[in-house]
Amino acid sequence: MPFKPKDRMYRNVIELTPMDTNDKEYRVEGYATTWNPYVLYESDGIQVYEQIERSAFDEADMSDIIMQYDHEGKVLARTSNGSLNIQVDDRGLFVSADLSRSTASREMYEEIKAGLVTKMSWAFTVAEKEYSKESRTLRIKKVKKVYDVSAVSIPANDGTDISARSFFDGVIEEEKQELLERELAVAIRELEIERSLNA
Repeated sequence: MPFKPKDRMYRNVIELTPMDTNDKEYRVEGYATTWNPYVLYESDGIQVYEQIERSAFDEADMSDIIMQYDHEGKVLARTSNGSLNIQVDDRGLFVSADLSRSTASREMYEEIKAGLVTKMSWAFTVAEKEYSKESRTLRIKKVKKVYDVSAVSIPANDGTDISARSFFDGVIEEEKQELLERELAVAIRELEIERSLNA
């Protein structure tokens, strides 16, 4: 699946771990997201958070999600054939994959087991979101579609940076401008007070 930062959002998963079972099962699991807020973007010391609401997946299209490596290449597991299981639970969006169905997926399992690949990312589109200026938090209220969960080599996640930058650069610039205006107003007021005391 080609990386499409303009069409889809990409987020890092907490961790991808092999199951402690018989090696012939080749199972891995992790969370695509949790319900806790996390830092999505930072610019000049201003942090912006994101929080996925638990109800965001109630109407999401999760009909055929695939697992890949770095959001491209061969399909390692898939919900439609039962090798990939995705569930909403008390912690977040739980991912469990059987990587026994192909040579490529078994090789990925071995890399995960060896600790060479430990993180994941997921690709999705948003149906409804809401931004709070007070808490600097973007709330994902409805996910439109989940496309894939991918094991990733480096979870720097350019897709997250690109989509966040396009959304937040204007917001952050506006906040900086408001802060400058407030500081200027305070400075003017202090100058007026000082002048009135010296008059």
